[in-house]
Amino acid sequence: MRRFVIGSARSLIERSRQNYQFQRPLLSSSYRLLSSTPAVDSPSSSSTMSPPVALNTINPKVIECEYAVRGEIVNLAQKLQEEINTKPDAHPFEEILYCNIGNPQSLGQHPITFFREVLALCDHPTILDKSETQGLFSADSIERAWKILDQIPGRATGAYSHSQGIKGLRDTIAAGIEARDGFPADPNDIFLTDGASPAVHMMMQLLIRSEKDGILCPIPQYPLYSASIALHGGTLVPYYLDEATGWGLEVSELKKQLETSRSMGITVRALVVINPGNPTGQVLAEENQKAIVEFCKQEGLVLLADEVYQENVYVPEKKFHSFKKVSRSMGYGEKDLSLVSFQSVSKGYYGECGKRGGYMEVTGFGADVREQIYKVASVNLCSNISGQILASLVMSPPKVGDESYESYGAERDGILSSLARRAKTLEDAFNKLEGVTCNKAEGAMYLFPRIDLPEKAIKAAEAEKKAPDAYYCQRLLTATGIVVVPGSGFGQVPGTWHFRCTILPQEEKIPAIVTRLTDFHKSFMDEFRG
Repeated sequence: MRRFVIGSARSLIERSRQNYQFQRPLLSSSYRLLSSTPAVDSPSSSSTMSPPVALNTINPKVIECEYAVRGEIVNLAQKLQEEINTKPDAHPFEEILYCNIGNPQSLGQHPITFFREVLALCDHPTILDKSETQGLFSADSIERAWKILDQIPGRATGAYSHSQGIKGLRDTIAAGIEARDGFPADPNDIFLTDGASPAVHMMMQLLIRSEKDGILCPIPQYPLYSASIALHGGTLVPYYLDEATGWGLEVSELKKQLETSRSMGITVRALVVINPGNPTGQVLAEENQKAIVEFCKQEGLVLLADEVYQENVYVPEKKFHSFKKVSRSMGYGEKDLSLVSFQSVSKGYYGECGKRGGYMEVTGFGADVREQIYKVASVNLCSNISGQILASLVMSPPKVGDESYESYGAERDGILSSLARRAKTLEDAFNKLEGVTCNKAEGAMYLFPRIDLPEKAIKAAEAEKKAPDAYYCQRLLTATGIVVVPGSGFGQVPGTWHFRCTILPQEEKIPAIVTRLTDFHKSFMDEFRG
């Protein structure tokens, strides 16, 4: 196994370095002035002119970038959906079940009432003065809307805000972080973003100078990271999670991959940790987190903590601990560790993916670097205001004594308990399939089962020039309408095959999914057996 890890690390790093060996012009100033020499007209024929944009003339980093969650399988699923819409009996299934992406509300999850009431009132504040509003909205949602509107210049949710986000909302988020962790949080460390993804891109843009700069990423990983590293011209340095120990993160593995990459001339800038894990669903133990913090401190690495699933923990023996809390509990402060923590309104029990809200908390950076981060944020002007409001609500939901507290708690607990049941049902179903093993989903929104495919199936995939797990997922889709993502899109130990399946379809649909999956898998294995 370790030979696979080192060999794969060398291969990935070498490939990444080779892909970016193109000449970059050296400029004598911060930008290049175009020549003022007038162009000479030359006769040309439109029939012989090359198109102004072609694959060989676009940025090669864009070609290198891949995002499997919305890749080939999803494109095929959308095509099948169009065919069903035109001709309902075109396929042996009535609907496409999208188990490929963490998009809860698209699969029937209801939004949290209090959050939506506050958003509605903020977006249409004239109704706050109407008498009917008292009967339609809870008292605490009305009160919260007034408070938020008073923090927005001009009380206009359609206006730009400060580039880091509305100060009052950042105050609320900082207070929420402090309440969660038991350690102070500074609103000036908060950068509100359109979901967590732009925050990740901002940090990659900041850290990566060339292909000589590397980012340690888990394998399997959420493809946002590999895509962002590719787009910004860096090198992904893989560290492998241990499937045999429930997708464990071993510091010895981090050290090995760090040493390997350094020996090849790569300067590793940061470590990405996804907790709870995506696509793997593990929840890190606090002692493990302490070892990771110590590793980053000793090696001088920025710790990029993806904590967007912090509300999604389903096993009583595990709890979420933020890396900020862990590092502060170890006595490390601003001068000891550079830490960036990401949060989003898209996950948890809220599932507000389309509202595009999130933030990063940036600690342990000097004032001069912080100024550069702010400059990058200001280029985008600001994140959307609805997302900013939601981020503040997520970190400051109704409290005991508020009118909405009981209904809010019932909605939250109902969603999370249902997710836990769905995860357990799918986990059990996967483990009953021939040649399939699936670790427990301790958290997040996904299962990542391993599938041992027959040699004939692997040969059939090779004949179609597909990865074996992609071939399996495509066959599953065309036979059942179930959309899952091949493990090859997330990275995996060479010679192993997986797929990622969300636990998000509504609970009443899970038995039908299990039945379809079971029947397909048996048929597939029988087809390629022996």
